[in-house]
Amino acid sequence: MESAFQKVVGSASCKLHEIALIGYLRHTRLLFPSLSPLAKEAYLMIDESAIYKYPLIDAKGNLLIQGNNSGGTPTLSLAIFKSQLDTMAFDTASNVSDWEIAEGLPQFADPFIQKYYEGREALIEQEKAQRSDNSFRQSLTPLAATACAIVSRIREEEHQTIWTDNDKEELSVPSINHYPGMMFALAKKRMEQSKSFQIVRRMPKGALLHAHMDAMIDSDFLVDQVLAVEGMVIQSSQALNSAEARRHASVTFQYCKSPYAHGSSIWSDDYTPGTLIPAVAAAESFPGGREGFKAWIMSRSTITPEESLDHHHGLDAIWKKFGSCFVILGSMLRYEPIFRASLQRLFRQLRDDGLQWADFRMAFVTKYWKEGQADPEERQEALFQAFGEELEKFQATEEGKSWWGCRFIWTTLRTYGKRELVDHMKQCIAIKKAFPHLIAGYDLVGQEDLGRPLADLTPELFWFKKKCMEEGVNIPFFFHAGECLGDGDESDQNLFDAILLGSRRIGHGFSLYKHPLLIELVKQKKILIEACPISNEVLRLTSSIKSHPLPALLSRGVSVALCNDDPAVLGVGKNGLTHDFWQALQGWENLGLEGLGSLAENSVRYAAFEPDQDSKGWTKDIKDGKYGEGVRATRMREWAAQWNEFCQWIIMEFADYASDEDEV
Repeated sequence: MESAFQKVVGSASCKLHEIALIGYLRHTRLLFPSLSPLAKEAYLMIDESAIYKYPLIDAKGNLLIQGNNSGGTPTLSLAIFKSQLDTMAFDTASNVSDWEIAEGLPQFADPFIQKYYEGREALIEQEKAQRSDNSFRQSLTPLAATACAIVSRIREEEHQTIWTDNDKEELSVPSINHYPGMMFALAKKRMEQSKSFQIVRRMPKGALLHAHMDAMIDSDFLVDQVLAVEGMVIQSSQALNSAEARRHASVTFQYCKSPYAHGSSIWSDDYTPGTLIPAVAAAESFPGGREGFKAWIMSRSTITPEESLDHHHGLDAIWKKFGSCFVILGSMLRYEPIFRASLQRLFRQLRDDGLQWADFRMAFVTKYWKEGQADPEERQEALFQAFGEELEKFQATEEGKSWWGCRFIWTTLRTYGKRELVDHMKQCIAIKKAFPHLIAGYDLVGQEDLGRPLADLTPELFWFKKKCMEEGVNIPFFFHAGECLGDGDESDQNLFDAILLGSRRIGHGFSLYKHPLLIELVKQKKILIEACPISNEVLRLTSSIKSHPLPALLSRGVSVALCNDDPAVLGVGKNGLTHDFWQALQGWENLGLEGLGSLAENSVRYAAFEPDQDSKGWTKDIKDGKYGEGVRATRMREWAAQWNEFCQWIIMEFADYASDEDEV
């Protein structure tokens, strides 16, 4: 007996690949189980080569799906398609087996089963209404809704084409299974070739709220600068005469003005630890020459793909490598000519990636050399002077006109003792008084599991706030907290202190999902979470974007912005947020382009645009959003206009993915 489904797709010229049918069932919220068993069996056997290629018509010749031999997305007559599904459901009874009838097994077409699915759908919608991005989704214009639908179709297509094992592309791990949201180091090459990556790269991303400047300048660029700038030298804690020594010795760069003897090679047995060797001489005498030297420095100042995959070694091991990268990168960056060139490159890269603002973090541990000076600066005034000048210089260019600006969140290592910590706090206050427009806040950084917890630092933090009041400056807290795997240990409990101490945003907040009470407090106090998914994966908090806890926070209504943390160290290869945004889009079904839009809007809402704003003014601006007054509201409206232009570009650029059922 010929089934209803066979009647619909009966002829050889009317094949339809299962992906197309599944996509339309999902899009229209119609349930695949409503098809009869025979219909399901029929569509599962359809030839894969027919995807989006052949038209689908019914027995009367009505065109349901327009085929497209060029591979574009077919169009659907939804009313007719629904009608055909109803017919299939009606015909299901004729395909019910005798044993099902004998057992009294309900069928999907039964009214009470359909009623169940209606209730199920209502429950899902009720939960989605609790999401932090729900209001953004509800406010989408028809144009934006259409763009989001197009990106969803592209995403689904790529799941079935790019993220399969049909193309046996060589990766660092053999015989690997490909899937959307897989580990970043394995996915990077494929993701950058996708349509969705190009779309996300074009997206206006607002503000970068969590990024450590020392880890944002690519090591290959810095090495080129070191070898091009006169006076740069290298030193080591031991002779680099073996592969083992080159892997583990402490290596730094600096500027040296005074004449010096070249001495022995840093690669030889008779090298004296701490001897300054010209960087050019060291590079030219390196086994493998300059290119080998450059590759070696890059391996010492970045987490390699292999290291990022070795999760079984645990957090402490990867953090040891992570910390050593900052020492090398910071020593290359802290000479004035290199610092200034790096800033211009960084500003351009961020702007090219759709960003317009950055709240940078910097620990100010490595000393800074002014150009041509024999000795380093004891304090950080010269660095801030150069930073302010380079920012003004970039904003005066054509490409920099739309760059809103950037500031620093002063950071102190959480491993410092009391005397070191207080001295660093004094430096922060002094810089704030000298450059009030460049300091946005204060933070403590370093591995939480091995550093002092906020509870232990509380006396110094209260002293700092008291000192700020006495000096007439306002330096709010923007604490790292919960960047850990613990549950109830001191690192995990940093979240309690960050909230109690009035942190305006929380860096990472990875373990927040374990704390229902703190989640409610974060929402009440309008605290944003600076989420860094790729960083959390590479630093072994999660195995991939798929197992990241951020969706749990979004579903509970917590405000979040995506950040890149340390792209140069993490092996991202480019500055900006495209890789983090793309991973989130591919890894989380509930997000979509509209979810990314909400995260970008949050970044503008919570950026530190006004460095001297008190807590009351900050909270009011956050609540008012684009409907308020002042800088924040203006920039939120600017971003909203850019978002709509971006959505228009998607519709024009990817018109083949549009549907008759779209709002525009």
